[in-house]
Amino acid sequence: MKKDFIDLTDYERDTLVELVKRGIELKGGAAPRKGKGKTLAMIFRKPSTRTNVSFQMAMHRLGGRALYLGGEALQISRGESISDTARTLSRYVDALMIRTYSHREAVELAASSLIPVINGLTDLLHPCQALGDVMSITEMKGERYGDIKLAYVGDGNNVCNSLINAAGIFGFSFSAAVPEGYEPDKTLLDKAREKNAAVRLLRDPNEAAEGADAVYTDVWTSMGDEDEESERRKVFGRYQVNASLLEKAKTGAMVMHCLPAHREEEITGEVLDGPQSYVFEQAENRMHIQEAILEYLL
Repeated sequence: MKKDFIDLTDYERDTLVELVKRGIELKGGAAPRKGKGKTLAMIFRKPSTRTNVSFQMAMHRLGGRALYLGGEALQISRGESISDTARTLSRYVDALMIRTYSHREAVELAASSLIPVINGLTDLLHPCQALGDVMSITEMKGERYGDIKLAYVGDGNNVCNSLINAAGIFGFSFSAAVPEGYEPDKTLLDKAREKNAAVRLLRDPNEAAEGADAVYTDVWTSMGDEDEESERRKVFGRYQVNASLLEKAKTGAMVMHCLPAHREEEITGEVLDGPQSYVFEQAENRMHIQEAILEYLL
């Protein structure tokens, strides 16, 4: 039976732990087990730098190839259904990745496809990013997840949602400080709390960062929310990751950001380029964890 990678909660903890370990092994130079002669088709309904290049390079490192399919180049832009697209592409390639707005599109693509489908990002979830983040934390802090505290400061968006899922699965402490009206998905939050009481929703970024091993942020205005940018800048003003906020965290705490960053908005350039920043290592790890995911699915 074919496997998909749409949501971290579709997987058992042990499987995800093994994927993280495998990502670290592949980064260290381990030989890939599968992928030679395989093709990944990548559907992009949203623009991308990291998702595009990291998936292309992951397939290259596995010995396969990736095809970039921009949304406007596909018949779905002219009304062809996701289902028909999935059923057709399933006969040409070995796996599909989709980066889109509607989470329902990714779910429907997976339901109709005969081959593995990977969620490269939806408005609800960003599972590859979150698993790569766990890989980054593991590199720095080890596998004693119950001893790790991650603070998230900013918008309760798709990245925040997937980090909440990861906290519920891996068992690390997670505190998200977000303004009222910009909370993460309540259903996901409640489910994670059932597994892990150390998942908290807060308003005060200083409280979230207190004693944290890592402090994480993302842009205040995600793709599709550009018409709210001016208002969001006002609302999120005190939710900036800066030197003052880092003083609340543990000495030497990791600074994390999924990128792209808007310097001097959600994070200062001083912190982004500072000695505690793990941001660009984090970006590299997207490639390695996706190589592990593709190897597993293929």
